[in-house]
Amino acid sequence: MKKIVYAISTIALIALLFQSAHAQTTGKITGKVIDQKTSETLIGATVSIEGTTNGAATDVDGHYVLNGLRPGKYSVMLRYMGYQTKVISDVEVKAGAATTLDIAAVPAQSTALKEVVIKATYRQESIGALYAIQKNSTSISDGISSELIKRSPDKNTSDVLKRVSGTTIQDNKFVVVRGLSDRYNTASLDGAPLPSTEPNRKAFSFDIVPSNLIDNIVISKTATPDLPGDFAGGNVQILTKDIPDQNFVTIGISEGYNTQSTFKDFKSGYRSASDYFAFDDGSRKLARNFPTTDQISLRQLTPNQVIQSINSLNNNFTVYNNKALPTQSYQLTVGNVKELGANKNRLGTTVALTYRNSQIIVPDYIQQYDSYNYSSQQNKFSTNIGALANIAYSFGKNKITFKNLYNRILDDQFTYRTGSNLNTTTTDNRFYAYDMLEKGLFKSTLEGEHGFGEKSTKLKWNLGYSNITNDQPDQRKVNYAQFSQGGDYIAQVTNLTKENARLFSKLNENIYSGKVDFSLPVNLFKQSTLKVGVNSQYRDRVFNARFLGLVINSNDPNSEDVRLRPISTLFGRNAINAGLYGLDEIQNLTDRYNANSWTNAGYAMLDSKMGDKVRLVYGLRVEKFDLDLATKDPTAQKVKLNNLDFLPSLNFTYSLTQKANLRASYARTIARPEFRELAAFSYYDYELLATVQGTPSLKRTSIDNADLRYEFYPSAGQIFSVSAFYKRFQNAIEPTIEDRNSSPTISYFNSKSAYVYGFELEARKSLEFIDDTKFLKNTTAYANLSVNRSRITNPDDGIVRLEKQRPLVGQSPYVINAGIQHTELNNKLSLNVLYNRLGKRIFLVGGSNYASVWEQPRNVLDFQVGYKVLKSRGEIKLSGSDILNPNYNFRYELDGKPYVISGQGYTYRQYAMGANYSLSFNYTF
Repeated sequence: MKKIVYAISTIALIALLFQSAHAQTTGKITGKVIDQKTSETLIGATVSIEGTTNGAATDVDGHYVLNGLRPGKYSVMLRYMGYQTKVISDVEVKAGAATTLDIAAVPAQSTALKEVVIKATYRQESIGALYAIQKNSTSISDGISSELIKRSPDKNTSDVLKRVSGTTIQDNKFVVVRGLSDRYNTASLDGAPLPSTEPNRKAFSFDIVPSNLIDNIVISKTATPDLPGDFAGGNVQILTKDIPDQNFVTIGISEGYNTQSTFKDFKSGYRSASDYFAFDDGSRKLARNFPTTDQISLRQLTPNQVIQSINSLNNNFTVYNNKALPTQSYQLTVGNVKELGANKNRLGTTVALTYRNSQIIVPDYIQQYDSYNYSSQQNKFSTNIGALANIAYSFGKNKITFKNLYNRILDDQFTYRTGSNLNTTTTDNRFYAYDMLEKGLFKSTLEGEHGFGEKSTKLKWNLGYSNITNDQPDQRKVNYAQFSQGGDYIAQVTNLTKENARLFSKLNENIYSGKVDFSLPVNLFKQSTLKVGVNSQYRDRVFNARFLGLVINSNDPNSEDVRLRPISTLFGRNAINAGLYGLDEIQNLTDRYNANSWTNAGYAMLDSKMGDKVRLVYGLRVEKFDLDLATKDPTAQKVKLNNLDFLPSLNFTYSLTQKANLRASYARTIARPEFRELAAFSYYDYELLATVQGTPSLKRTSIDNADLRYEFYPSAGQIFSVSAFYKRFQNAIEPTIEDRNSSPTISYFNSKSAYVYGFELEARKSLEFIDDTKFLKNTTAYANLSVNRSRITNPDDGIVRLEKQRPLVGQSPYVINAGIQHTELNNKLSLNVLYNRLGKRIFLVGGSNYASVWEQPRNVLDFQVGYKVLKSRGEIKLSGSDILNPNYNFRYELDGKPYVISGQGYTYRQYAMGANYSLSFNYTF
């Protein structure tokens, strides 16, 4: 028996070694076959090596693979019914590598018996296929590929999106397209909608998707019936990688240096080892048997129960001082593809793990306006872990894909603030805030594509599930006040207030989605495709928040001594066990709400080629939306929305030349209020120094969109385009502020009307037109400029405001992106320099006493130098981001001039984040 096992093992090992050796001595050709006129992928086309029997049929994605090719140059032949035969020569294959060849098939011009064979070289065909993809988009869109992402210093999706024309990023993670904030944009991941990862706004935090997992990103700026109808700025479509072209294992390591943080004194609150893996160890959360809100607020606890409950909290308020470590990033990606059976069906998997940890110090966070004169130091500890597992099976004209993404972020920020507030009797303050936030996203998508017949008829379906969590297990705030110059600092713990409270909040949202799309070529005009589909999405959210804290017994003779203690012993166990502290809670039943929504949609559209020059994509989408939201307050009115919307769209393309298009479009879209904007939940934001509250009476917004664009493609990968757009809003949703009280309240309202208009200019061009030298041939310059204008009318509710009209919140009057790329030494050495600037925009709207807060322009300069080593399997990169490090400056302005409310000045906030430099190494086995 042992001999048999040994023999089988030996044979298997020899076979494995032979297969590995064979793979290293042979190569492959892989790519897609598309229609030159429409860029539709073609199913069942035959691609073969000319003069041999080595061939393959394209799958439902139009993909093919020719395996087992010895190094050398080959001619590749394409055959497909209804299209002209094409032969591509000079296709070079290298050992152990995959040569990518995308082929643009040319429709047959007649039914003549004589076969016409089109001949092209590898370089000509690669350029031609890229032309077709660029030129034949059904709508006005912009995108960025994984190859361009590799050449930038961008670490996550939010960084990447800054490079797209007309796109900016707010708060380093929220996308703004054409001056329209996150509420007017939607996002999808692998064909399924993405939920909002923020409890207070409609936004997807794009910083949670690492850039190395992205296959490509496309932002559709005009609507087509097969896209969700709830956007006006852009629909961001992120595709992650599934079937790789060949097997690989890639490891990456990066170490970063921040000029104002790394190796400097880093202050923080309590830290557990699990924080480094983006998980709280549970010590910050409320115990399972912690008293209920009623038990605390109705004083139903005995003194011993109060002491036990307080001791169950994490009362470690010690401020720890360590050195900030360098930013660390680690990545592991494994790709595998196998061919199964005689039909060479493909099974592919892509698995990736990512880890990132950063420790950033903001040493001088200034707030100097009205009665406030504050200076803070912020210390932010952040850990991001991610995992991706995609598996796909392609067989015949079918493909089944199962994609999974998990990402988790732990942000733990410690803030120490000093300064005065003239509205109080204090002369100075020492404010401590310990604020940890855990965000998690799990997303799973099962997708199928099936081709039928010989005319590229396709059925595509998608089932998705997402889970979003957003937890604040223990946000703690304590303030020490000084009441006379040179006097003691006394802890303000005699009452439960904005500056003495602990917040425990938990958000959990589940999203279930499904859709079916069917496309069929039809005999209408010269060439048409009918596409119909239905989709449904159900969202269910549960949100709970509790505001509680420790209140000292002022009648106790020892209370004054305890209030003079340092923060580390203020809530010491001896004071708690002596009964000096009571437990209090602010009871508000609107702090807890349940919400759900149903979105059901159907559409029909035609994509018609009317002759050689004209293309029309037109149709109708119908969406039915139902929403229910209820707080735990039985006296509060439940929120209900019930809308039926008919959303027509038309996209017109006129092919001026083989290299130029003229596009025009019209679409009706909508924007719906987010759960949080409808909930009556009130929350005090200590950074905004304001309370944020929802508005249950909000309505959905209707938007009419018109676009015009000219685009010219001088050569593959190069572009010149100019676009103009206009958007008209009815019931636009915008924030408003009530600032007549000591503490401002930010809420939301529907403006009767608003508009946005502007133009975009984009250019990407090789510099060889200056001089035909090798240096300039390898240098590409690009730039995009967006100029926008918007206007909205503040609510007419009887309140006299400083501004009757203003631009939309987050809308920049201009956005500039520019860069230059250069390669040397046969692409071994690469250099990329990037520049970004955006015009000043409203960060916070004004009211009766306060003008609007405007974020001032910043010049942002990034660079990356890369050098390939170890036979180009490894690459060393030196990157720098925001190397000029100008201040972030937010200030009150009225009519374009600084607005001084009273006393201190007009600086709402001012700070710098430091310049970042990193050295990374990636190696592919």
